[in-house]
Amino acid sequence: MESRFFEETGNGVRCTICPHLCVIQEGNRGVCKTKENQGGKIISLTYGKLSSLAIDPIEKKPLAHFYPGSKALSISSIGCNFACPWCQNSGLSTSLIDNVHTRFMHPEEVVEIAMAQDCASIAYTYNEPLINLNYVEDTARFARDSEIKNVLVTNGFTHLPSFRQVVNVIDAANVDWKSWDEEFYRNHCGGNLQDVIEATQLMHDSGVHVEITFLIIPQTNDGEDEIRGMSQYIKENLGPDVPLHLSRFHPAHKFRHLPPTPVDTLLKAREIAQESGLRYVFVGNVRGEGYEDTVCPSCGEHVVKRSGYDITGWSLDGSNRCTKCGEPIPIIGKRE
Repeated sequence: MESRFFEETGNGVRCTICPHLCVIQEGNRGVCKTKENQGGKIISLTYGKLSSLAIDPIEKKPLAHFYPGSKALSISSIGCNFACPWCQNSGLSTSLIDNVHTRFMHPEEVVEIAMAQDCASIAYTYNEPLINLNYVEDTARFARDSEIKNVLVTNGFTHLPSFRQVVNVIDAANVDWKSWDEEFYRNHCGGNLQDVIEATQLMHDSGVHVEITFLIIPQTNDGEDEIRGMSQYIKENLGPDVPLHLSRFHPAHKFRHLPPTPVDTLLKAREIAQESGLRYVFVGNVRGEGYEDTVCPSCGEHVVKRSGYDITGWSLDGSNRCTKCGEPIPIIGKRE
């Protein structure tokens, strides 16, 4: 499949899907290894080639305030434009399409499956979806026509001029912020923070429901000043109602030498985020104690209780207001 997102240069063809802006010579591939110069054209090697297709609860993305209790048809391909050494899905993100079994599916087929399985949304997830921007756009437009929502689970490292052509068919996104430090992004991810912030802001300003995940890694990005700076930015620029998911790290990939995040570190980070003015802060990968519940910021009632990905309690009326005090809770869609 020839990519729609490219520019011709004097010494190759430039892919314009992400900020790497790879200039690719004949027969070579870009940083993500999914785009190849074939005869002077950028060919998407992963278009329609799905490595996984599964039905997930929307809470798994994680999205806490978007059609709670609904099903999402999760699809993924291969590759990533980051090189995070802690990647939980390194089998997908670091593999070459040549070496992985995939199944080709037309965008229309994906939408038909979502409809047949009563999925409220299609989630583009597991590997980095935005490197497969052509396929995401094509599938998302068919989904929009069929009243199926489109959800991104993304690192947010995308080239804004290209992404602006697609953002209008995205309904929700969980953006995985890796750190609140530019040097961290350069050293660990091979990218930069500013582009991620700008993409997140674009989605928010375009009416996309945005939630943010921050994986707290011991000895790496767990400083209190970092949590405070990030939280203050979210409040001042995205708003206090944007959910923040503070996620517990477990050893994986090249970071198996580090321990799991202490629960006390996560709880301190939540406290800092709340003190910074964020109203909905969740602690992920830690069971019990109501850490994943939606709590009414007015009266403290646990209006949505969760155990893992399951909703176990619901104290909202038909307009998503707290049944105890009437506070409106900014949840998109009704519970399914």
